[in-house]
Amino acid sequence: MTDTLSAPQALAPATGPTPQKLKRSIGVVGGTLLTLSCVTPASTLFVVVPDLFSSLGTYTALTIAIGSLLCIAVAFCYSELGTLIPSAGGEYAMVSTMAGRLAGWLVFVLSLLVVMIVPPVIAMGTADYLAPVVHIPAPLAGAGVMLLATLAGLLDLRANAWITGIFLVLEVIAAGVVAVLGFAHSERGGSALVHGSVASSDGTSSTVTAMMVVSGLAIALFITQGFSTAVYLSEELENPRRNVARTVLATLAISTAVILVPVIAITLGAPDLEALTSGDLNTMVAAWSNSAVGTFVSLCVALAIINAGIVMVIQNSRVLFASARDKAWPAPINNALARLGRFGSPWVATLVVGVPGAALCFVNLDTLYGVTGVSVTAMYLLVAVAALLCRRGTHQEAPAWRMPLWPAIPVLLIAVLMYILIQQETEYLLWTGGITAVATLYWALYLRPRRETRWLVSIPEDAQS
Repeated sequence: MTDTLSAPQALAPATGPTPQKLKRSIGVVGGTLLTLSCVTPASTLFVVVPDLFSSLGTYTALTIAIGSLLCIAVAFCYSELGTLIPSAGGEYAMVSTMAGRLAGWLVFVLSLLVVMIVPPVIAMGTADYLAPVVHIPAPLAGAGVMLLATLAGLLDLRANAWITGIFLVLEVIAAGVVAVLGFAHSERGGSALVHGSVASSDGTSSTVTAMMVVSGLAIALFITQGFSTAVYLSEELENPRRNVARTVLATLAISTAVILVPVIAITLGAPDLEALTSGDLNTMVAAWSNSAVGTFVSLCVALAIINAGIVMVIQNSRVLFASARDKAWPAPINNALARLGRFGSPWVATLVVGVPGAALCFVNLDTLYGVTGVSVTAMYLLVAVAALLCRRGTHQEAPAWRMPLWPAIPVLLIAVLMYILIQQETEYLLWTGGITAVATLYWALYLRPRRETRWLVSIPEDAQS
């Protein structure tokens, strides 16, 4: 077997019993609900966006808008690759097939880094939004959310689509309330959105530079990156050749609107630049309305965070399941992670994701957003490289959704992402680079010498029809 797979391979084990396949049980609507829940617009708006307000001020909306435009190109790459390689392995299955098994392994590590750490950190934000009702320490609240999400992740995927769909409606309502209140209490005109200012520590205002915006794009990409969940679910989507692209593109469009419109409203409605830079959205909402509305929005955000935890656990367990099926680990670990439960979910992989996630809620993760931004940017870069190579050989004639303006889109995306990457802080680059170096050693010392029996990236036979 070569290090670059020349065609999508049928699901066949190197040794041992035939691995189990996930059940196709959801369509575009269910897939979009689950994927939107992973983007979790309300929790992103209330947990992640305030960090951008603190560094970019009135340029936050512009930065997110630029990031969303870049994500359209990324979504095109995901859509074409996801219909060519519809596997629960997501990015790593696509990149392994197109760009080589080492590149696929590194993408797997980067994606695992993102999806394993982000859920518990977002889950800890639940405590702030439950405060109007009950006071719980952030680590305990986060751990409780992670354990609840783990239990939900053990259920049938169709059931989870309905659960997350209900929660999603509530969080979209909360985001809508914030948008209406912000626009209704506008303190400045639309020109403020294109004149970057941020409050300094001494209370004066300072100008946001172009380089600050470029640096912030890594977090902006992270804000809407949840649309990639559609690719992780592609093995469980009905008619993946058609529905993967529809789910990816629909999710990106909806999530961008749900996040960007309230951000614009908050920028225009903040009472002053200092309040905007502080990112204290709860206080602003209460000032615009009353305590009852503030409590309602807070509880909706808390539900949104729980919703995000459920979907992230589902997504992450599928990644681990696929890595075990593709023989990424020693045999006993592969056999355990590839087991499916009575509801068709990979129950061991779900526990491996959820229980450590609860423990991580008690760990200090100050560098999370920086490392996550670097990881997402690097992962998108490798996906763009794979998209550039996806029309070679047998893949050229394979039935799949095809992006417009190929190869210009992946070439442009590679250039832009490389520039964004080198503009990130050295600390975050070193953290991510160190983890990548350890992963490369594992590849060199364990996977590559066993290339005939390990890291055999594959897709189910019925996905190729």
